Amino acid sequence: MIEKEPAQQRIHELRTEIERHNRLYYLDASPEITDREYDRLLDELDQLEKQFPELGSPTSPTQRVGGAPLDGFKSVRHAQPMMSLSNTYSKEELIEFDRRIQKLIPEESFRYILEPKIDGVAISLRYENGELIQALTRGDGTTGDDVTANVRTIKSIPLRLADMMPPAVLEVRGEIYMDTKGFSKLNQDRQDAGLEPFANPRNACAGSLKLLDSREVAKRPLDAIFYATGELDGIFFDTHEQMLQTLRSYGLRITPNYWKENSVEDLLERLDELESMRHEFPFEMDGGVIKINERRLYEPLGYTAKSPRWAVAYKYEPEQAETTLRAISIQVGRTGVLTPVAELEPVQLAGTTVRRATLHNEDEIRRKDIKIGDRVIVEKAGEIIPAVVRVVTEKRNGSEHEFSMPSACPVCGSDVEKREGEVALRCINLQCPAQVKNWLTHFASRGAMDINGLGESLVEQLVDSGLVKNPAELYSLTKAEVLGLERMGEKSADNLIKGIEESKSRPFERVLMGLGIRHIGKGAAIILANEFGNIDALMNAEVSRLESIRDIGPIVAQSVVDYFRNPDALAVIESLRRTGVAVEKKTSGGSSELEGLTFVLTGSMETMTREDAGEKIRARGGKVSSSVSKNTSYLVAGESAGSKLEKAEKLGVTILDEEQFIALLGSEQKREDQRAGQMGFNF
Repeated sequence: MIEKEPAQQRIHELRTEIERHNRLYYLDASPEITDREYDRLLDELDQLEKQFPELGSPTSPTQRVGGAPLDGFKSVRHAQPMMSLSNTYSKEELIEFDRRIQKLIPEESFRYILEPKIDGVAISLRYENGELIQALTRGDGTTGDDVTANVRTIKSIPLRLADMMPPAVLEVRGEIYMDTKGFSKLNQDRQDAGLEPFANPRNACAGSLKLLDSREVAKRPLDAIFYATGELDGIFFDTHEQMLQTLRSYGLRITPNYWKENSVEDLLERLDELESMRHEFPFEMDGGVIKINERRLYEPLGYTAKSPRWAVAYKYEPEQAETTLRAISIQVGRTGVLTPVAELEPVQLAGTTVRRATLHNEDEIRRKDIKIGDRVIVEKAGEIIPAVVRVVTEKRNGSEHEFSMPSACPVCGSDVEKREGEVALRCINLQCPAQVKNWLTHFASRGAMDINGLGESLVEQLVDSGLVKNPAELYSLTKAEVLGLERMGEKSADNLIKGIEESKSRPFERVLMGLGIRHIGKGAAIILANEFGNIDALMNAEVSRLESIRDIGPIVAQSVVDYFRNPDALAVIESLRRTGVAVEKKTSGGSSELEGLTFVLTGSMETMTREDAGEKIRARGGKVSSSVSKNTSYLVAGESAGSKLEKAEKLGVTILDEEQFIALLGSEQKREDQRAGQMGFNF
């Protein structure tokens, strides 16, 4: 066992090394080690800190996973007020802003600096002697909520500044945002888990920061960019640009682009350039922020009651369209949630025809005073989900009428209920055809059982005809029964029965995913399958046992326990067991030949899906990543490979076509078989 003194030295070395790799990954986008090597460093540090708890530190990289849930957020007064910027919406207003500046400081020369305006959640971090001690939301500008525990989980935010002699006090202000790609994945995971998707990245970010369980926050794809300061002690900046570069040297992320301009005319040109880059940033960008670069001029220019006179925000117009809300329909989801949907007069928006838009829930309809027949403004919230943003009330003519949520399920007629702490209504009938249809579609989806040929239209027929009432009944379907459905020929029927039979070979984690347990998406299903190994062990797990698993929080744990208390769910599981579907994890004879190698899959493949390819890689010890970097070992390029292929070529990553990939897998399998033979195994 290692002694305390060498352990202390090793802990210091590991923390320094991990922090350096964090800066290389998040700040410089030039990582030197693989994710697996990084995890090994982190695991070694975690083990040493557990062995010597007295050597623990709140700034250790191991503290990013989050801690015990909070009872609430404490309000804290800002050392210096967090003011908001005044907004401009036209170039004429920006020219007027420049005139005011010239009038206030006629003898001074200065330059403007332009940065993208991030649509996130304002945050203030306080570092004392280099250590992060507090994170506050803007609040009312004078006091904010202490969200330190949650902010500590954001990996790109340094817990300790990268400087041997940091200032006594450094307050940095910036924006926490949700990465747009991460937002899309989060919403897909929520829908897979039977939850309502977030309307846009900003709402998702704000909601994440206000979660009381920081372990849940750690799972969210949050990031941050910093662009201002609050209280300072022991440091001074001459210009805004100098401040940005100093923050960067400390390991804090700054905007990926900024411009310095001498005149407002040049500034207007740059704003057009910035708008053309709108979709290139990893965050939602809704305008530009213009500041005077020379900080010595901030005091003589001063402040209004709410905002500084030396800075202004220029907001771009969101892409919106006006149309008529013809009706409001109700969708019943897999978990029984009733969601109101706006049925619109078709309208062009952001390059697509929009016919429907989310209304989220009844509270949102009331808040926006939406009525059937209204002229409404629709926008793509986060440029992903069409949403009704407001009513054009001045165009009402008296023919509009109020909407009320139904008191019974519109599909099965059963009672609906509103659970404590939720705004959504739910159908309480687990055999509701709408729930069954959504459940079957989810069960057959590529992320779950991947049943070839079983799409939404066929699911509709199977349920409406009474042939299938739950996923287990799929496995008793006969070809004769299937042939009786509309537009079903011999070949299609054969393919469907074959696809259902083949799905029995899907691994245990896919089955867990397909069960439709609330809050359980693909990632959680893999964690639970690896942790418990079989369905019986999982069914008998208590909440406390589930909560002890990394990345499984109390909400997910309770959802799992509640699911297995349902007799109907248990009956389906037993039926699935009898059909031969995998209810336990195979004791794999998988190899580790691809250990340490990272693959990225792009394009479509002829002989297998990308999900199947990923499983084959993981079964051999390899890792599958969604993005190409210098650490990517191989890019597997199928048909219609896009930007990932271009990036791989630029970085010199080895590129495999489908045939070469299959050959690689075959050679690894051959070596594994040879090893097994040498050990005396017969197959």
